[in-house]
Amino acid sequence: MHVSVMEFFIENIDCAEFEGKRVLEIGSRYVNGSVRPLIERFCKPREYIGIDIEPGRYVDIVLPAEEIVNFFGPEAFDVVISTETLEHVFDWRIVIDNMKKILKYGGFLYITTRSYGFPYHAYPYDFWRFEVADMIRIFKDFRMIQLIRDWEAPGIFLKAMKLRTGKPVDLNSIALYNIVLGGRTKKPVKLSDIPLARRLILQFCSSRFKRFMPLPSRRHCI
Repeated sequence: MHVSVMEFFIENIDCAEFEGKRVLEIGSRYVNGSVRPLIERFCKPREYIGIDIEPGRYVDIVLPAEEIVNFFGPEAFDVVISTETLEHVFDWRIVIDNMKKILKYGGFLYITTRSYGFPYHAYPYDFWRFEVADMIRIFKDFRMIQLIRDWEAPGIFLKAMKLRTGKPVDLNSIALYNIVLGGRTKKPVKLSDIPLARRLILQFCSSRFKRFMPLPSRRHCI
């Protein structure tokens, strides 16, 4: 986890939003840090549930984000958190739609994710890059409290509140940058859908990234 992610939470959480409330973290497995100890220790939520597709520290339930509404039911949580996860899901529309549905009206959503310029890093997948303008369109039905760029690496941080009067956004009309494809698209793209040459380059980029070695030319990895 980037230092900037932790700083964003320290600067933007209000413990009144968490105290005695029910919190869901999507993509909660511990990887180089977590906001969970901070929130549990100082903000005293009634319940904090972490889900991920793999078991590990801070994972209470192994569950894909695509299934959270079916599993928990709509409007089940007061706060939904997702750090460094959205870029890795195959179909971002389903996951974001589920985040919106599972959050109570008046509840708070915290998201950190990567933007264009951040290299390919498959854990085990890497698909999307989000920009400020994208988030404004995606969460037009929410009240934006904070939306800023990551000062440490290409990425964005969002805090927003679910409105009772918000008109649902048509996510199907939004095209995002897909790092596998190397351009914007409205359709999910798998690694197997692209030419072999680009597939090999991305796999090479990911292996270098995981070993913290110098990356190949930036233009090949974004």
